[in-house]
Amino acid sequence: QVQFVESGGGLVQPGGSLRLSCAASRSIFSVNNMGWYRQGLGKQRELVASVSSDGRTYYADSVKGRFTISRDNAKNTVYLQMNSLQPEDTAVYYCFVDHSSLRSWGQGTQVTVSS
Repeated sequence: QVQFVESGGGLVQPGGSLRLSCAASRSIFSVNNMGWYRQGLGKQRELVASVSSDGRTYYADSVKGRFTISRDNAKNTVYLQMNSLQPEDTAVYYCFVDHSSLRSWGQGTQVTVSS
């Protein structure tokens, strides 16, 4: 069973940047959409950004202009560059990958934005 390992979370001051990565533990095929959800404390999980196999992207209104999603198909890895972070971006971020009619999830990585 393929696993997805996330990295890059942490504590950052408002206005700072972080880059999240999510990599497959082995080669996978028929990869379609890849993306990121987040869940803040006491909040519902929300879709932050996604990228399709042909490069089309989606961003939540709250992160447009600040976050950039990208993927490396050769490495089966999806990235989320987060700039101008604000306290309201504090959440656990989960990557997802749609492949072979399945959706797999990363284990989650904490992002905390605080001074």
